[in-house]
Amino acid sequence: MPAVLSAVLHGIEGIPVEVEVRISAQLPRVDLVGLPEAAVRESAARVRAAIAAAGFDFPDRRVTVNLAPAALPKSGAGLDLPIAVGILAAAGSLEPGAVERVGLLGELALDGRVRPVRGALALADALRRAGCDRIVVPPANGGEAALARDARVFAARDLASVLRFLATGTGLDAVSPPAPAGHGATGPDLADVRGHERAKRALVIAAAGGHGLFLCGPPGSGKTLLASCLPALLPPLCFGEALEVSRIHSAAGQLDAATPLVERRPFRAPHHSATRAGVLGGGNPPRPGEASLAHRGVLFLDEFPEFDRAVREALRQVLEQRRIHLARAQGRFEFPADFQLVAAANPCPCGWRGSRWRHCRCSDLDVRRYASRLSGPLLDRIDLSLRVPALRWQELGRASASTSSARERAQIAAARAFARPRLEALALRCNAELPVRGLEATVAATSEAQTLLGRAVDRLRLTARGAHRALRVARTVADLSAEAQVTAAAIAEAVSYRDLDEAAREST
Repeated sequence: MPAVLSAVLHGIEGIPVEVEVRISAQLPRVDLVGLPEAAVRESAARVRAAIAAAGFDFPDRRVTVNLAPAALPKSGAGLDLPIAVGILAAAGSLEPGAVERVGLLGELALDGRVRPVRGALALADALRRAGCDRIVVPPANGGEAALARDARVFAARDLASVLRFLATGTGLDAVSPPAPAGHGATGPDLADVRGHERAKRALVIAAAGGHGLFLCGPPGSGKTLLASCLPALLPPLCFGEALEVSRIHSAAGQLDAATPLVERRPFRAPHHSATRAGVLGGGNPPRPGEASLAHRGVLFLDEFPEFDRAVREALRQVLEQRRIHLARAQGRFEFPADFQLVAAANPCPCGWRGSRWRHCRCSDLDVRRYASRLSGPLLDRIDLSLRVPALRWQELGRASASTSSARERAQIAAARAFARPRLEALALRCNAELPVRGLEATVAATSEAQTLLGRAVDRLRLTARGAHRALRVARTVADLSAEAQVTAAAIAEAVSYRDLDEAAREST
């Protein structure tokens, strides 16, 4: 009897699993072997009831179900359907060849309905790689499973329809991949932001070069509004990036069945009480966290100093590697985390230090303690840092002189097109990813620009990392002006966003 093919999630990757069933003439019992976790061990009761609801008799003998490979922990209820089919095939209710090259995914209800599973896109892709030419999934997972390349996906509402399909080859409708809906950019428009011209310029630079951004200012100064404008400035996701983002959201169980292809860049804004596992990923079994859900998009951390220290300091490695590595008893897991960080903070614990409107209640000791929450190495990894002062009511009521997000988006697209030949030669996507090796040659700064950077490094006491990040930002500034070389003016603007010591003193 051939094994029934299915798959389980390991992080965000699908791993093929063979479900082998043997029925022997011993006392009735169901044995599940192959490192099944709680949800898999409980499948015996669901499978027994679903088989009865489909009009078949459950074998009145010993049933041994082996889930191979045996060394891989199996989690989730998605193995219910292949286990039920394997039992009926072993009992002779199906022809021996009916399950060959067929992949099955789905949780079973007691009445035989097939319920959706988490990570169907990755699981369907794993089954396709395992040689399945037909994949049967729950109806709610049909659209995302069909996104797997070259996969023939069929949606089944219940166990009985699956059995008819395996016996006759008919009865289930094939699912086509969803066509891109072409959603445009959403969110606030830059034209809605009154004042803050320097902050809006920093947003444009961040969008053009993929740079991180640190905003500091009193409550209500507009930090959140500015951060929420960034996704609309970024280029739209290409189809490959959309698939990548959709796979992560599917593995996290946050994919909308109605729109299984994520076409907009993610914008994730977790609360500052979020745990390390909630931000970086974890749990049992490990799932992607907010940092991975922001992949190819924006991760906004408001009240940055209020986040747990373990979360803040762990971001140091993530910002460098753009991936998250987790070592757990179940194995090693890797989650993509290539996002743009936007962090925001108040000037002090009460928020009003340096304000023209309210008196700060914090002592100098309170301010120093607040400042110590953000370490120098962490701030050193954020490319752009600036203050966002509170505006007067007259300034808020005045019409904005800045252009709209659509116009700035066109300028950003032109800057990225100008940089594309240089970046493609290095197999990179944006200036923020430029490697340290050969950076000065890649940036192509004039001698005056290099002299100015040297003076800035001495005056601001920038680290080597800080100087390198200033060079990357200057390269983006030059791209926005379509300049082949980085001039002293570009260096001056870039360095004006690198005064992290001053920003840290006044914002944290």
